[in-house]
Amino acid sequence: MKRNRRVSLFSYVNIIVLSLLSLSTVLPLLHIVAKSLSSETYLLAKEIWLWPKGFNFASYEYVLSYKQFYISFWNSLIITVVGTVISMAVTILAAFSLSRKNFPTKRAFMLFFIITMFFSGGLIPTYLVVKQLELLNTLWSVMLPMALAPFNLILIRNYFLSLPEALEESAVMDGASNLRVLVSIYLPLSLPTIATIGMFYAVGYWNSFFQAMMYITDRDLMPLQVFLMQIVSNSKTGDMTTGGVLSELTPESTTAAAIICVVFPILCVYPFIQKYFVKGVMLGAVKG
Repeated sequence: MKRNRRVSLFSYVNIIVLSLLSLSTVLPLLHIVAKSLSSETYLLAKEIWLWPKGFNFASYEYVLSYKQFYISFWNSLIITVVGTVISMAVTILAAFSLSRKNFPTKRAFMLFFIITMFFSGGLIPTYLVVKQLELLNTLWSVMLPMALAPFNLILIRNYFLSLPEALEESAVMDGASNLRVLVSIYLPLSLPTIATIGMFYAVGYWNSFFQAMMYITDRDLMPLQVFLMQIVSNSKTGDMTTGGVLSELTPESTTAAAIICVVFPILCVYPFIQKYFVKGVMLGAVKG
């Protein structure tokens, strides 16, 4: 009886804590949405919390009036889609190779990958490598240096190790090659893990800001995150002169609208991938 009470108490405490954590995530987003849809009068009076007042779309009109927004959106879309495909291909192939029992130097390679989780080459050496490879002012400079995340590699490798060996043995007896085993057996069974890791990569590429600031100076290659920084900078310096919406704009509403415009596209992907998150990460953490 006491055990049941303790379990019940833990469940209630767990629900309360998780609810508070969820609110701490949702409420700031709702506050930003409210500010982006509110008029200047209420924003200057600091009366906006979770519901907009003086409802209008002036800030969104201002942000979307920039031609650069659509150029940057296209650049971010290319970086996210192509970068995620490259990262998933490299990660899956590396994880499959490192999960082979007959791969003699897999421990040395795993050590090599793990070391990079604690030590990096440094900012200047990385920049020089990108420059020597003639990747400056190209979208490749954002995608290729981020092509492999050791943590994601370890998750997929661990899941591959957790699969029954009999599946592979039966395929090999039927004459299947390593590539066929990977494509026909491992990938279909690894869909939750692959979907989760793919989302991790996609969010990382979509939010890539520092790499673009470091390696890209051409405005036509600017991703959305850099565009957002410029919008925020312009609103702070008072450079907000677009059509007839000027009277409805404030730096706060403009910044909030820019944030929503940048976050909304990647946010729309979450509902389709969410069901794989917990299952995918847990499956990849079963066996080391």
